[in-house]
Amino acid sequence: MDNLNADSPHTGHAAPVPEAAPSAAEVAPPAAAEAPPTPPASVDAGGSAPVAQEDAGGDTPRIVRTDEGAEDGLTKCARCGSTEISLNVASGNLRCGFCRFEWTAENALEAFDLNGDIGKLSGIVVGSGSSDIIPSVEEVLTFKCSACGAEVVIDTNNSTQARCHWCRNTLSMNQQVDNGAVPDMILPFTIEKASAVERIAKFVGKRKFFAHPEFRREFNASNVMGVYLPYMVVDINAHGRFTGQGEHQTRSYTVKVGDNDQRRYDADRYSVMREFDIHVNDLTVESSSDRLDQDTSKNSNNIINTIMPFDIENSVRYDSNYLSGFTSERRDSNLDQLTPIAHTQAADVTRHRVNDTLKFYDRGVRWDSEEVDVRGQRWVSAYLPVWLYSYQQKKSGGKTFLHYVAVNGRTGETMGSVPVHQGKLLLVSGIVQLFGTVIGLVLVAVGV
Repeated sequence: MDNLNADSPHTGHAAPVPEAAPSAAEVAPPAAAEAPPTPPASVDAGGSAPVAQEDAGGDTPRIVRTDEGAEDGLTKCARCGSTEISLNVASGNLRCGFCRFEWTAENALEAFDLNGDIGKLSGIVVGSGSSDIIPSVEEVLTFKCSACGAEVVIDTNNSTQARCHWCRNTLSMNQQVDNGAVPDMILPFTIEKASAVERIAKFVGKRKFFAHPEFRREFNASNVMGVYLPYMVVDINAHGRFTGQGEHQTRSYTVKVGDNDQRRYDADRYSVMREFDIHVNDLTVESSSDRLDQDTSKNSNNIINTIMPFDIENSVRYDSNYLSGFTSERRDSNLDQLTPIAHTQAADVTRHRVNDTLKFYDRGVRWDSEEVDVRGQRWVSAYLPVWLYSYQQKKSGGKTFLHYVAVNGRTGETMGSVPVHQGKLLLVSGIVQLFGTVIGLVLVAVGV
């Protein structure tokens, strides 16, 4: 849709801001206001591949099957037939533990056309791994080993793989069931554990002086765990319409008020409207209720958001062999719980992009109306890689606080929370304040 630029000045524009209006003798006629700039007709937050996407009308989601061709049971090496398969973090490929042959799964977004033109999205499109969780679906499933016929149990709360206790082959669960255990795609680790341990040790080392003594005694960076955390990756096609008032300064001057000089300003006031399309690409939303708990009095879950972004475009079709040697958390949240979060974040992105068009209004803009209409959305569930070091701090009154130091499993970005020794912090603060006071008194005494 074309942009409607309705930036027009009000009559009687020469209103001093923010001082009280001076007398007529004190106010010179303001200079003519510069015409406000024309904002872009469309704002794209992230871009998208030029691939057509079938529409989904109304509120009924159109489901894209992402486990087509996936098979449960024995996943064998194409070269030697071994089931000893795991991720080679150095290359990002799957590797046979017997013959060392390597391969990679197909790119998920390309395989299922989940990276289509966001501008053509309408209604709701979801990957089949993002479908609503049905509480009645079992979380502990039984599979028959095709090598020896034994029955093998997989607890999907902890893994989608298990080793047959008779023939020692590894059984994998790759087909989706409605319990959130198998996502649409997975982004493999590329940061090795040794590198993650080094980054966490360096992060904590810079903060050890103020760290709690008990934490300093117990800290061991090698206890870090590689975890695949469940996320929803969301594309949103929306339309924004903002109306309000903006002010542009035309001049500044000094007036005499009694014995004092006062600085005053004249500004033109405009009616401002911005209307445009917004395309949000690869927005990530936590889909684990534990991670959605952002109560900063109990945990530091918000730390994990600071190590983003992830290169979502390199995600591959889900294959449980990528989880070998790592842990994972199962998705337990549905679209109706996550949609308000995604839409709020999309509105925040929209406001940020609108600000880029408001540089003319150097005195600011006040919005009277903000409308963000979501016309289409696409949801894909994913496992994203994070190295996590956790520490449960015991506090007074039987309370606890869960600290995390997190490393992005793709980029190495590191952030964390370290328990602080409050006594030492207050002591150092007091010394610094006392030192500053003494220096101030000395400077006053010598007349500086």
